[in-house]
Amino acid sequence: MKHSLLTLLALPTLASTALAEPNQIGLGAKPVPGAELVFDGTRAMLDEKWTYWQGPGFKSALPIKWKIVPDPVDAGTVLMTDDPAAAGGKFGTADIVTKKAYRDFRLHIEFRVDQPRGNSGVYLQNRYEIQILDGDKTPHGMGAVINQTESPYEAYAGTGKWNAYDILFRAARFQDGKRSEKAVVSMYFNGKKVHDNIQINQVVGGPKSGVDGGNDGGKGITDTPEGLKLQNEGHDVRYRNIWIQELDLKEPKLDF
Repeated sequence: MKHSLLTLLALPTLASTALAEPNQIGLGAKPVPGAELVFDGTRAMLDEKWTYWQGPGFKSALPIKWKIVPDPVDAGTVLMTDDPAAAGGKFGTADIVTKKAYRDFRLHIEFRVDQPRGNSGVYLQNRYEIQILDGDKTPHGMGAVINQTESPYEAYAGTGKWNAYDILFRAARFQDGKRSEKAVVSMYFNGKKVHDNIQINQVVGGPKSGVDGGNDGGKGITDTPEGLKLQNEGHDVRYRNIWIQELDLKEPKLDF
């Protein structure tokens, strides 16, 4: 990996000169300088930094019903997508979102699918889904920018194994209230580069999916920072070690 790439990943802005370390991508990656830990395995941090997304399909109620459970493999505790409101695959009924909103950022998140066909999703700006879906190798499947890229399924460790997404995201840009540049994402999946400077066209899944999902068939993107959202579809999917570093990415080309 080139130092120019690592410099970009390590920084709150592109002007800084610090470098990321090799252990800052993939499973067990430590937060880079200036990053915010948004989930450390504890109920206290879940309640402090997260809430439900009360979108048009919301059916649950605070406090958050997702559970803190022992890590099946390592020491400590993790977050489990367990809320009765989402049983049977009812998406949008019990998703959780960070209370803080983000524009450009680097994200590290670790997940484990504990059942065949287990389904969840990581929503950048509560708009753009990076899919988590065991067994699906289609553009709707594991690791895809949903319905907009192929699934990099070969990078997936499999059911019952921990996985890591490392994501660099630049929000859409606007001029005179109209979108002038689409959102862009690059991603490593378990340490393997799988998405490189991908433009994201729209919100997929309708109004229950995320912010702007009901605007012009998901193409009516608005100019607002939004939180990181995790989807609950009533399946056993677990999360740990989630941190975000806010950035100011001047150019739409992400050298990730």
